[in-house]
Amino acid sequence: MKAKTKFKKTLIGEIPEDWEVIRIRDIIIEVKPGFASGKRDENGIIQLRMNNITTDGRVVLDEYLKVPIPKNVENYLLKPGDVLFNNTNSVDLIGKTAIFRGECDFCTYSNHITRIRVKQDVVIPEWVMYYFIKLWSEGYFRQICVRHVGQAGIRKENLLNTKIPLPPLPEQKKIAGILRTVDEAIEKTDLAIEKTERLKKGLMQRLLTKGIKHERFKKTEIGEIPEDWEVVRLKDIADKMYYGITAKAIENMSSLRMLRTTDIKNYKISWKTLPYCEITEKRKDIKKYFVQKDDLIIARAGTVGVSVLVEENVSNVIFGSYLIKVVLKKDKVYPRFIHYYFQSDYYWRHIQNASSGSTLKNINLPILRSLKIPLPPLEEQKQIAEILMTVDKKLELLRKRKEKLERIKKGLMKDLLTGRRRVKA
Repeated sequence: MKAKTKFKKTLIGEIPEDWEVIRIRDIIIEVKPGFASGKRDENGIIQLRMNNITTDGRVVLDEYLKVPIPKNVENYLLKPGDVLFNNTNSVDLIGKTAIFRGECDFCTYSNHITRIRVKQDVVIPEWVMYYFIKLWSEGYFRQICVRHVGQAGIRKENLLNTKIPLPPLPEQKKIAGILRTVDEAIEKTDLAIEKTERLKKGLMQRLLTKGIKHERFKKTEIGEIPEDWEVVRLKDIADKMYYGITAKAIENMSSLRMLRTTDIKNYKISWKTLPYCEITEKRKDIKKYFVQKDDLIIARAGTVGVSVLVEENVSNVIFGSYLIKVVLKKDKVYPRFIHYYFQSDYYWRHIQNASSGSTLKNINLPILRSLKIPLPPLEEQKQIAEILMTVDKKLELLRKRKEKLERIKKGLMKDLLTGRRRVKA
């Protein structure tokens, strides 16, 4: 019969009897902030910065900065196993932590990052990283940081005095191995999502300009398109276009909910985040502000230009004043085709051109009404949309898989890092 774990009360809560509570200062060889450099040098050294540390403990090099090599560079070189702690950032991101695993050779780090080297005969670096991620998710670093205008920082003394539980070394390794396996599955899913998004982008680029199995093309003001396609303005294929309504979000349940720009994610509506609301002024035309299936909703501020197609029948959702509603003529257009066109590079380029090439801060009705769109015959619109829907379904499955893995990881961290679930070393 498996022996039941006995717990003891400590300053950081209950932990197994055979675990210890230690301060970071007890297990370190070194805690060293990086160096500041305001210059760029393409012949210099890679300097990891805050954006190179993810919230899930990885070092990413999608973008990086090269800086002049300092005279004492050997003091700032990274080696595998270094714990990288984000010591200065916005309050919400302060305390991001990652492990350097040798992602680049001859690599250093900025003064916004603290390098922590631990006594590996006592603690493995990943144990510190995973526990710091747990502390960050619980808001611990928000509590101990010193706040400045627009940023926050962690004092070295407060970092050194941070308390963490310490299981026996073999158990640390086993726990880290389990969490690393989940992390690797999440990373593979991320790569699959990126690959599928590239596939979708390539398909959109081809289908929205070349169509399906066309041989003859014509030149138009928006580029070359199949001979039997038209160039139309959005106003020509829309029954109605108008701004949303001003409403007040409330905490109590009501008969109304409000769609906002922040509720549009990945070109879909996040129905769970819609707040309840009330309309303070009496309006005879209130019905027109309810969203209906096949409405195209476009953000005119905030995430400017981002749109969504309403895919469900809903009866109690209105759309807010920072959104624009387009009711399409279904005898001329297949709504999902326009939905995909509004995701394309062509749409964004035309929007920028319509705004005189200036930085886009908002979209208004005149800009949208004049938007030029390449329009295939109705049947081909449906065929193009169905091809892209297949890719979207794959993306949705991958994103759900990632969400599930992240929930699994969160649960495992809660149990494994506190000893609620024990593993055999």
